[in-house]
Amino acid sequence: MTLWPLAVYSALVLLVVAGMLGISYVLGPRHRDAATDDPYESGAIPTGSARLRFHARFYLIAMFFVIFDLEAVFLFAWAIGVRELGWAGYIEVLIFIGVLVAALAYLWRLRALEW
Repeated sequence: MTLWPLAVYSALVLLVVAGMLGISYVLGPRHRDAATDDPYESGAIPTGSARLRFHARFYLIAMFFVIFDLEAVFLFAWAIGVRELGWAGYIEVLIFIGVLVAALAYLWRLRALEW
């Protein structure tokens, strides 16, 4: 088994990335105004620090959203191939939904979804 196609592909990827970085360096803007590093806030002058501390619950809710949203992607993929999968696929998706419901019930019981 030869690895030369992988080597050629990797070299081409590195060449494209280096070319894009080089072109952006050559053609990019060179000015350094005082307002260049200031955040744009729709014309309002920003006040205070951008480093705010958030409670861990914000991150937990975000993680739960990502997890359950990703599960929806798996269900959409199952819905596309439902006819080819037959009864075995139906039983597997029932088990999958059962695990999701059990996880949701566990989170609900821990009161992880309450503020």
